[in-house]
This record gives sequence, C-alpha cells and structure tokens, in this order.
Amino acid sequence: MTHCRRGPSLGPLEIFINPASRILPPHQENSMPEGQVVYTHGHHASVLRSHTWRTAANSAGYLLPHLRPDMKILDIGCGPGTITIDLAKLVPQGHVTGLDAAAGVLEQARSTASEKGVTNIEFTTGDIHALKYADESFDVVHVHQVLQHITDQVGALREMKRVCKKGGIVAARESDFEAFTWWPELPSLDDWLDMYLRVARGNGGEPNAGRRLHVWAREAGFKREEVTCSAGTWCYARPEEVEWWSGLWAERTVSSAFAESALAKETATKEELEKASMAWREWGKQEDPWFVCIHGEILCRPS
Repeated sequence: MTHCRRGPSLGPLEIFINPASRILPPHQENSMPEGQVVYTHGHHASVLRSHTWRTAANSAGYLLPHLRPDMKILDIGCGPGTITIDLAKLVPQGHVTGLDAAAGVLEQARSTASEKGVTNIEFTTGDIHALKYADESFDVVHVHQVLQHITDQVGALREMKRVCKKGGIVAARESDFEAFTWWPELPSLDDWLDMYLRVARGNGGEPNAGRRLHVWAREAGFKREEVTCSAGTWCYARPEEVEWWSGLWAERTVSSAFAESALAKETATKEELEKASMAWREWGKQEDPWFVCIHGEILCRPS
C-alpha cells in the first residue's frame, strides 16, 4: 500500500491563555472552549531533549533569508530558547523577545543565552491571545509548534498580525501529523498515531495544523496575496538519530504530560500507552529505519 504515514509531533508549548480563562486540570476538561489549552507534552526531560535540539536552521529556515540585521523580533512559544537565541545572533543590531507561558523554562533560556554571550535578547511570560505590546511593535512575529496546541488559532494569528509592523512578517511553522511518514511501516506505530490524535484533540489541539495554516491566516485577516506557503521536514535516518528519536518518544509516551492527560481524560489506556512506547523502541531496532516529519509553513506580510 502506498500512503503518507503519520507520526508524532515535536511541538512544544505551555500555551498562552486569556487572562479571563485558565488552564484546567485534565480531569476537568470535558470540552475545550476557546482560550483554554492543555499542553499535550509538558516539559518532561524527554520533551526538552527535542526542544533543545531545535535551531533556527533546522526549524525556521524558511524565515531566515528574509531577516535583516536590525530587525526587532517576537518569538512566541520560545520554550528553552534555542531558536530564539539563534535568531538574535542573526539580527546583531536588532533585538529579540522570547515569550512563553512557563516561567521555569524561561530561566533555562536566559541561562543558555548568557552562556552563549547573546545580549540582544530578553525572555518574558505572555499570552498569545492578548499580547502585551502596542500595535506594529515588531518587524517579525514568529511562532513554531504552538498553534497546533491551542483552540483559537485564528485569534492568535490575528493578534500576531496586530503587533507586526506593516510590511513586516508573521511567520508560523506547524507539524502535520497525518502527513508524517516512516519506514518500516509498523502497524504498531499506526496504532500509536491513532492514539496520539485522540489525545491531542481531546486536549483541544489540532494535530494536522500544518495543512491549515494558510486557511487560518486568511480567516485572521491576511489577504491571499500576503500569504506565502511552504513546507519543511525533519528526517531521522542515521543510527544516532534513530536511537535519539525513538528513545525520546518511547519515554515521552509513558512518562510525560501526554500520558497523564491521556489517562485522566480516558482518551487512552495504560496498556495502549505502554504498547505505543514499545512500538517506538521496536521501530528504533529495525535494520534500516527512516522517519520524516512534515511541517506546514507560512510567511504573512501585513499591508
């Protein structure tokens, strides 16, 4: 059978909620109104291993050719800040603000920036649905693996548009789970993905965010001619990559907030989680494993 096989997300976030709303414990979340979010992954060590691997080159390459040295950038959902710090290096006469809801992970980001000697940068907490900045404050407003975890993607993009200067760039990159593909085609990984989709959507997210970015942008008020679409990939095939990728997902599936949420909301059983974890380890032991993550990307230029 020829197909596009589906796979896991790397998208992190703690995400941002309106001041009038709150993040509910998973056992209280029978429905997900707009502005309320359960971050499916949390900040377990297995999650942060993938977050800190990310760089501007491997996660924001579609944006980099458009940067100028003096730009002012807002990076929303910055997490441990590795992409944010790279962006700051690329705008030495400019400034970058990394924004996340999790104060703890921002301490790690500040420490990393200090270690690398990057000074044109700051990290702060904030709300993607109600950004604490005046209209047209930034040349670039960037988000990576955030919109897939929230319920009001259009509202978030509208707010990003508000704080972006005319002629600036609103940039977004999101996973598209059901477009992910791998080899060998293990049925146990198919089962894992079916379970992942249930859990993520049960938490109010949209795992196939990548394919919808341009539609959400249009609904947020961007004109068709202001939106440029592209796609990017991560590929894991070398032995050390396969070991890393399979190991962190095997651990994440049973040990992170993903498992806690799945059990609390009854979107997956303990047995399903354990089988999924074993599926990742099984895939990692194959003779010639290969995994590709597909991401949708948009560059929007408000006029």
